[in-house]
Formats: sequence, structure tokens, C-alpha cells
Amino acid sequence: MLHGKVMIITGASRGIGKSIARLFAENGADVILNARDATSLKEACDEIRSSSDVRVVPLAFDVSDPEKVKSGFREIFQITKTLDILVNNAGILKDALLGMVTSQMIHEVFSINVFGTLYCCQYATRMMTKQKKGSIINISSIFGLYGNKGQAIYGGSKAAVIGITKSLAKEMGESNIRVNAIAPGFIDTDMTKILPAEKYLERLMSIKMNRVGSPQEVANVALFLASDMSLYVTGQIIGVDGGMII
Repeated sequence: MLHGKVMIITGASRGIGKSIARLFAENGADVILNARDATSLKEACDEIRSSSDVRVVPLAFDVSDPEKVKSGFREIFQITKTLDILVNNAGILKDALLGMVTSQMIHEVFSINVFGTLYCCQYATRMMTKQKKGSIINISSIFGLYGNKGQAIYGGSKAAVIGITKSLAKEMGESNIRVNAIAPGFIDTDMTKILPAEKYLERLMSIKMNRVGSPQEVANVALFLASDMSLYVTGQIIGVDGGMII
């Protein structure tokens, strides 16, 4: 479905990011994986390389640092001269009731979840505009749509990602660049595994399909949005939450 296409995905060393990178490689895309930790990033690339015959490139930089992002995308241009797909997956979760929120927590979450998304979109669209085509997929959260107790920072950052998505879809449509977002619910990742048992069970009981989602199920939706099957789809927020919020 993606033969001949080039993609970069941030936060790709584990969880949803690694699942998306693996699935895209299996479907013929050359994949550039980004994360902050070079060691785990190399391990993810080696794993994907072992099961595919496409180009798999590790590119370590911090998406919250605008100069590092600029240098990273300059390197992408030198490597490939083209970019078809950007998946903004890098993100962190900081839960706290409002009274316990610190300015450091706010800065850290928004720097990665929001500013990192904007920086990457800015440089990716410069490449895509020259080609007059491209697909940008932002990973938001179901809590960015509906909010959640104790997640004003995280939910607020993911709501910002939705606003970015809808605004860029309007801005980039004339250049044939599609911008969509996925809003995962309760997915089996490192983020959810560290929840206290009581909170984990509470979240699980809220899901109408009575199970936790898998990173692969999020990756499947990303594949649809990246492929030519969704050429007339832009500005959409697709929930992948098993009916957690209906």
C-alpha cells in the first residue's frame, strides 16, 4: 500500500510508534524512525529491518528542541530528497489534579506534545509543498476530545493537537497535503501499564468492547490515513477507543 513512499515517525522506539513504523515498512515504505534515545531507537530499527527489505533509518533528536528538529529534517532531505508521510507520535503523559500541577509539568508536556508537533509539521510541510502531496497524521488522544479528571495538562495538550490538525488541514489542502489525527483510547502501552491497579480496572470497565486496545489497532488506522485509500480524507479525528467514549 505504501511502496515507494518515505515516512518519518516520531516517538518510534516503542509502543504505538514502533507498531506504526513496522506496519508501514511491511507495506513497502522507507521508514525514518525518530526518538530521543539513540540506543532504543537503534534496537527498534534493527528489529524492523530483520522483517522487511525497505530502508530503515534511525534519526535521534528531541522534537521539543526547534534547532534539533530543523537539523533533523535537513538530514532527512539529504538522505531522501522527498517526504510523503509524517506521523507525529512523540508524546508524554503527566497526570495530576489541578492543585498539584507544576509549571515544570506544563512546560514539559506542552513542549513535546504540542510544540514538537508544530515544529515537525512546519518542516515536513516545506518538503511536501514542493511535491504538492503528503499525509500528516497526528496522534492525539480520546481525552483531547472529551477530557478526563486529573488530565488537564495531558488532555489540554492533546486538544491542542486536534486544533493544529484541523487548522493545518484547511491551510494545506490546496497543496494536496492531508492532515488527520488519531485519538487512541486505552491502549496496551508502557503508559497504561504503570497505572495503579484500581485506576487500570476503572478505565477497562469504561470500555464498551470490554478489552484494552493494541498498538497494532492504532497502526492499522494510521496505515489507512497514510495510503491512497484515504486520498479524500482530511481534517478528521478518528477515535480508536473500543467505545470507551460514545
